[in-house]
Amino acid sequence: MFIRIPFAAMLGLFFTALFFLVAIFAPLIAPYGYDEVVSNGFWEPSTPEFLFGTDGIGRDLLSRMIYGLRTTIWIATLATILSFTTGAILGFLAAVMGGWVDQALSRFVDLIMSIPSLIFALVILSITPITIAVLILVMGFLDATRVYRLARAVAVDINVMDYVEAAKLRGEGRGWIIFREILPNALSPLVAEMGLRFIFMVLFVSTLSFLGLGIQPPQADLGGIVRENAEGLTYGIGAALYPAITIAILAISVNLVADWVLSRTTSLKGGRG
Repeated sequence: MFIRIPFAAMLGLFFTALFFLVAIFAPLIAPYGYDEVVSNGFWEPSTPEFLFGTDGIGRDLLSRMIYGLRTTIWIATLATILSFTTGAILGFLAAVMGGWVDQALSRFVDLIMSIPSLIFALVILSITPITIAVLILVMGFLDATRVYRLARAVAVDINVMDYVEAAKLRGEGRGWIIFREILPNALSPLVAEMGLRFIFMVLFVSTLSFLGLGIQPPQADLGGIVRENAEGLTYGIGAALYPAITIAILAISVNLVADWVLSRTTSLKGGRG
């Protein structure tokens, strides 16, 4: 059946797909290596050889941005998957089990959420080795608290529905209740939230890199490239603007797609539909 896609969603799908394809095929698309010095000059203007010019030490800015986009999307995607897997399962489990389990998990989440995520991440990263794996774990588990609150709130309402009560009377276990009764009926808000959480992860890792506690040189991500070339703004050099604009376009595109997916999934009825 033909699916009618609004123009805004089509635009978001186009740019989102474009960015992901660039990230996947970065080694084939980038004209130079991510840390290859290709010019004796620095902050050179755009030329046919260097479409975006060069950065502060003579590296091709376009190549560095392509690899930086790859790193940013890779980390944001894995951190989003980790946060949703952890937060959703714990949220559903708290709603189904109730009692002291619900109270213990909810109060622990409240404690973590009472500390600003950025400050918490900066504290952790200042005392641990800064690697991609550590970044993904820190970002994923900190963001899982937001997913937990949403998943629990949705699951609490679904858990009192007649079809869930019928499943309990049939003797179905908690695994069945969570994955066959609650999860399908909670997809609509979770799918929409996943897009927003992915955007947050992109901004989160970019912020950490801009502050010097994210991706470490010579590796590149979009936030780190902004930081590397920020000094050029003082001299009227716009090298830092290109990765910043890329972050903005990526965030807006994914948000447009998430809004469209939400409108498409509002009619989901789950296992009973």
